[in-house]
Amino acid sequence: MLAERLTVFIVDDDSSIRDSLALMLGIAGYRTALFADAEAFLSASTPEFAGCLVADLKLPGKSGLELQAELRRRGITLPVIIITAHGDVPAARAAFQAQAVDFLEKPFDKTQLCAAIDSAYALEQKRIQGEETRRADAAMLARLTQREREVLDAVALGLHAKEIAAAMNISPRTVEVHKTRIMEKLGARNVAELVRFSLAGSGRR
Repeated sequence: MLAERLTVFIVDDDSSIRDSLALMLGIAGYRTALFADAEAFLSASTPEFAGCLVADLKLPGKSGLELQAELRRRGITLPVIIITAHGDVPAARAAFQAQAVDFLEKPFDKTQLCAAIDSAYALEQKRIQGEETRRADAAMLARLTQREREVLDAVALGLHAKEIAAAMNISPRTVEVHKTRIMEKLGARNVAELVRFSLAGSGRR
């Protein structure tokens, strides 16, 4: 399912280059979507877009670097690969400083582009899997009562049952009961996993 979400979004004002890249990547097994300029891509983009962006450096309107900057401004972390027939050191430096995956000078071969795309996809897969884990953790944490969340956070701080009991004005036995229920609800096998859930709930992981 994850692989089906990944798409190579190609932004280039030269229709022959767009079409040739789409054909080459399609044969190699990649899904593609084509755009003639940055504005068209930005208008079509949604939070569900996943994969990578292959953008020409020089475009009508926003340049490839300006598109890259606009994506970051909007909080869109889609990996970017800049392609150009007019590469120079300052442009390459700017692209990489903005965390571009690669900066390819035309003419480049299929191997170079596919390697860059695969690197970008690896980043996307890590990001998507991280988001899925966070959503799953949030759903699990929502099953806890307020008191159970308090006990969970106290356990994650390394406090013992007697310390938690004293702080919450309950018995150590009650703390242990809460801890058992927490582990059952979260499917946690040990204290280390409770710490992970607590950090996930606080947004610190």
